[in-house]
Amino acid sequence: MMKKKILISSFDLAIGGVERSLIGLLSHIDYSKYDVDLMLFKHEGEFLSFLPPGPNLLPEMSAYTTFRMPIGQIAKQGHYQIAISRTIAKFIGSIYGKIKNFDEPGYLVIQYGWDISNRFLPKLNKEYDVAIGFLWPHHFIGEKVKAKKKIGWIHTDYSNISLNNKLESRMWNKLDQIVAVSSECSNTFLNIFPELRQKTAVIENILSPALVRKQANEQVPEEMKKTNGKTILLTVGRLSHAKGLDHAIKACKELVKEGYDLEWYVVGYGHLENELKDLIKQLDMSERFHLLGKKTNPYPYMKACDIYVQPSRYEGKAVTIREAQILGKPVVITNFPTAKSQAKDGFDALITTQDVPGIVNGIKRLLDDEQLKNNLISNTLSMDYGNENEVEKLYALIES
Repeated sequence: MMKKKILISSFDLAIGGVERSLIGLLSHIDYSKYDVDLMLFKHEGEFLSFLPPGPNLLPEMSAYTTFRMPIGQIAKQGHYQIAISRTIAKFIGSIYGKIKNFDEPGYLVIQYGWDISNRFLPKLNKEYDVAIGFLWPHHFIGEKVKAKKKIGWIHTDYSNISLNNKLESRMWNKLDQIVAVSSECSNTFLNIFPELRQKTAVIENILSPALVRKQANEQVPEEMKKTNGKTILLTVGRLSHAKGLDHAIKACKELVKEGYDLEWYVVGYGHLENELKDLIKQLDMSERFHLLGKKTNPYPYMKACDIYVQPSRYEGKAVTIREAQILGKPVVITNFPTAKSQAKDGFDALITTQDVPGIVNGIKRLLDDEQLKNNLISNTLSMDYGNENEVEKLYALIES
């Protein structure tokens, strides 16, 4: 039987949850059944070295490398139409956001940027049986790829992003199937676009416990100094508003003020780095709260911590929570809309309110109650968090 031709597209392989999830998917596809081309708009990122041998990495296409570039740099590279489109998108997105009273116009600017500049982007010449867009937005898969079936992934909680729903609906209607990474992601999406229910499915991010445990033993993090009596907290994630790290810094301040001997480390990078550093300095937490920056392998840091904390305002599916649980860590997470898909409160995590007092109280409960902490550890170690069989759901979509 002839192998089906599959295209999977994403932006790059920089450190991030979506990118790690893509590596997980690519590592579990049966390449004896499928010929897979991988289209990365930019061939860069710390996870490039983790690419399995199965997929064929297509050459870069210059026009598609521009989408995270400053507009001036796009123009310098000769992509004048895209630069003008991005300028118009930034203006229209900002105006629309103000009219709608949106707090964060970032997603709008990306949305308009693709919608307006798409007409100036080249098409892919090859024809596929199935084309999969792994990272939103999906204009490339929808309009620039010829395929018998088109599938787009959702990694985001739609109740917490601001978009032009008419433009968004138009994009999704060009696809045949929509995949959300959790039931909660699916629900928040369908609350806005109920007419798309029939073509929306759930496939969770694929995670291999054996690989997580193996990589956790690859090094010892020298930065995380462990001393007797001191508790080490850890958060892994982008330095963004969604991750709630400003709340974490304030919670750390309160815990130290109450006499708890702890240090809190953050593995990750992002555009709020300077703002968070200023807050750390302002609250005199430089000796207690540490931004460690990018780490290709975060698992040794998870293994070395005493408590893993996810103080997020919203998440689609936080892979890092599951990874910490795989490593037997007691976990504290905030009650973001998809939290209950990540853990069972009191069984394999504590779920707190989404504010500084909630985070403080959740951490204090574990610090003050050794039995509770040990129960969480025992329960996580008893669970099988592996879900490699999720790839079978993708096969079902491909073959249907």
